Amino acid sequence: MAASSLPSSPFIPMAEAPWALALAASVGLLVTARTAARLALWLYAAFLRPAKPLRRRYGTWALVTGATDGIGRALAFRLAAADLGVVLVGRSPDKLAAVSAEVEARHPGTQVRTFVLDFAGDGLAEKVGALAEFVGGLDVGVLVNNAGACYPYAQYLHEVDEALVRNLIRLNVEAVTRVTHAVLPGMVRRGRGAVVNIGSGASCVLPSDPLYTVYAATKAYIEQFSRCLYVEYRSKGIDVQCQVPMLVATKMASIRTPSFFVPSPDTYAHAAVRHIGYEPRCTPYWTHALLWLLISVVPESIFDSILLNRALNIRVRGRAKDNRKKRAQ
Repeated sequence: MAASSLPSSPFIPMAEAPWALALAASVGLLVTARTAARLALWLYAAFLRPAKPLRRRYGTWALVTGATDGIGRALAFRLAAADLGVVLVGRSPDKLAAVSAEVEARHPGTQVRTFVLDFAGDGLAEKVGALAEFVGGLDVGVLVNNAGACYPYAQYLHEVDEALVRNLIRLNVEAVTRVTHAVLPGMVRRGRGAVVNIGSGASCVLPSDPLYTVYAATKAYIEQFSRCLYVEYRSKGIDVQCQVPMLVATKMASIRTPSFFVPSPDTYAHAAVRHIGYEPRCTPYWTHALLWLLISVVPESIFDSILLNRALNIRVRGRAKDNRKKRAQ
């Protein structure tokens, strides 16, 4: 009786399957090429891509809310440098007058108008209606919704004052919605325009922003609001963009000194203006984009713990500061 033979293996050695080697090499090549292409596109957008000619492409005026401090103030100067007239919107008449005078001094010939508007408090619809009337005869080609608010320091949701919650939603959600709603009709009539909404890395770069929950949620609204408008209005010649910066050295961030990952407002604004009119969502400053990449490779659970511990430390310092103020009164 013939000896039984072992069944043949269903697996073909690589050496005997050149097609498998070719397939593996092709997949590897495609992945490498895709990664290289994305890196090249990012480098181009971050450092080489030219800014769009804002005046010719969109119109002769830019309207900036929250224009007396931080990012909004820096953007006003950069937009004036781009040969746009600027409408500065803020709540302090004195600060508005100071910024207006400085813009005119730095950029002689630039047209500057100011409008006092406090987004807090009641009657927001009427206030924005007055703003719409004020700019009704102007060719507002660029709208920058920059005004916003954050927590004074990290707090659990049950600790957040009701007035602060109301203020965050009014400034970060309602004001942006109403101002955009007021300015869009003129852009539609002219068939051109750009809307830039300043969001936050808290809404999409970070996996969570514990103890800043309402702030992060309002900025998530801005991101989706912008994306939907981008789809709605691009066929009408209007570009809508949500910019999602990480930390910038501003009073709102409680950071005075810029660093590698924390640019000054002017450094950020320089990058921000160069990105207007391109992607519907972007992180204009290159080190912020690098942070996004680094954060994306860390497991969310680990980063959640890091963010929570950081927020708890901020909460301790904030509560201590509040207690000192109470004792001093």
